[in-house]
Amino acid sequence: MTLTTAPAPAAGTSTPASPTAGGLWRGNRGFVLLGLLVALAAVLAALLTGTSSGNGRLDPEDTTLNGGKALAQLLRRQGVQVERVSTVADAGRLDGPGTTLMVTDTSFLSDEELLRLVSGRSHLLIVGALPGLDRLAPGVTPLSEATPRSREPACALPAAVRAGSAHLGGTTFTGPRGSIGCYPGPDGATLVHVPTARTITVVGDGAFMTNQRLAEDGNAALAMNLAGARPVLVWLVAPDRPRPVPGSGEATLSELLPPGIPWAVAQLVIALLVVALWRGRRLGPVVVERLPVVVRAAETVEGRGRLYRARRARDRASATLRAACAARLVPRLGLPADAAPDEIIAATALRTGQDAVWVRSVMYGPPPADDAGLIALAGHLDTLERQVREP
Repeated sequence: MTLTTAPAPAAGTSTPASPTAGGLWRGNRGFVLLGLLVALAAVLAALLTGTSSGNGRLDPEDTTLNGGKALAQLLRRQGVQVERVSTVADAGRLDGPGTTLMVTDTSFLSDEELLRLVSGRSHLLIVGALPGLDRLAPGVTPLSEATPRSREPACALPAAVRAGSAHLGGTTFTGPRGSIGCYPGPDGATLVHVPTARTITVVGDGAFMTNQRLAEDGNAALAMNLAGARPVLVWLVAPDRPRPVPGSGEATLSELLPPGIPWAVAQLVIALLVVALWRGRRLGPVVVERLPVVVRAAETVEGRGRLYRARRARDRASATLRAACAARLVPRLGLPADAAPDEIIAATALRTGQDAVWVRSVMYGPPPADDAGLIALAGHLDTLERQVREP
């Protein structure tokens, strides 16, 4: 067997060299510069046109700093039905004593529509010194401007007392006889509550409800106490598009589009072309990597506990603890799923040897008055479960 070697390259010849970084830059710098220009134009278009999904300040679908989506999500998690409406007719369909109507803007309402709001049965939450306030809240009079800042409630209104300090200001008001003024300003209150059969609450500014301020002080607790006081919240906002002027005829498609849409679409088309040219040379297999996400169950429990604590919702927290305890005791006691409270109390007292009156106070008594009482209640419930489980 013989070994052969390749002949050495002759003088004057050369082998192909790999492309250098400088060569790659010279060959593709046009595409890179064009891509940077497109990206810059897209950023400018986004800044000019906005990216929120709602209509503006305190809109429950708006995710910007001045939007109200965070509050809407918190209310829905607490079981409140939040309905966003932009017409008085839609608000009227949900009118009732179990509904809170939050009014954030009245500039688009006619006098007739204001009268329809006044004649409704829903409890009113009015944000700001809006046009028509004298009709919506008779006796509530704006006094002066107040700098928005953290203020103490300084009143006996339960919703304000439970929330504590909150970021309020905007406008101060004076209310009719029997009204309650909270979070005082220079010469009035920045929150006025009129406790009639149809309660009316007016706040001088809605900044404490926005996505930007909700997590500060007791803002979240105050916002949820006011807006979530009843099972249904009707959130009235300005319509997404202004009403057509009578006699102006039908608008064309181009007139209906927001001003920034054609510019954004053109930039998107250019960006797609640039990406196609850039990636067209480097087609390859798609690699999919499965990344499991593990969320500890304790995180959910801790998060819900912090939410209850922020709102000082000891009544809801105690009701949740008692309901969960009863649900776990029923099968261990051999009772049907729809067993009445008296049956559960009797069976628990018999199994544990505890006094039936004490068992009733633990499982179905009034909500605790403070955090220490809530902790004690949790300990009593745990004791009952342990005694039933290990008689």
